[in-house]
Amino acid sequence: MDLDKRIARLEALEAIRLLKHRYLNACDLKDVDTIRDCFASGPIVIDYEAVGRFDDRDSFVALYQSLACHPRVRDSHHGANPEIELLAADHARGRWALSYFNLDAETGATRRLGVMYDDEYRCIDGAWKIVATRSRILAAVGA
Repeated sequence: MDLDKRIARLEALEAIRLLKHRYLNACDLKDVDTIRDCFASGPIVIDYEAVGRFDDRDSFVALYQSLACHPRVRDSHHGANPEIELLAADHARGRWALSYFNLDAETGATRRLGVMYDDEYRCIDGAWKIVATRSRILAAVGA
């Protein structure tokens, strides 16, 4: 592989890492505009097991906003162990481990989850977007 292709590959991998981190940070900050922007517009797949399955970003963001955007809800998402594979210059898939902590600041109830994400990404108009994401809960502790 020539140097230009190697650099383009590394840049794509880094852009995808930043996309996933931006998404997780936006979830912690309750930044619904950034969450929405991490996903492609149009038909996509968001399958978050117990939370539900969504075919577009707006229906997912609406549910997220109704459940999580309250002062009592405190979340911490830590994504790790990325395995990202470029399938083409504009298409990739990835697997991420997630350590999730949730606190209900009014009741003190907490919940910890170990989650595995399987994602698909597309580079659309020069920006990487999530086009499919599925999560599986591997471990759960708390309310």
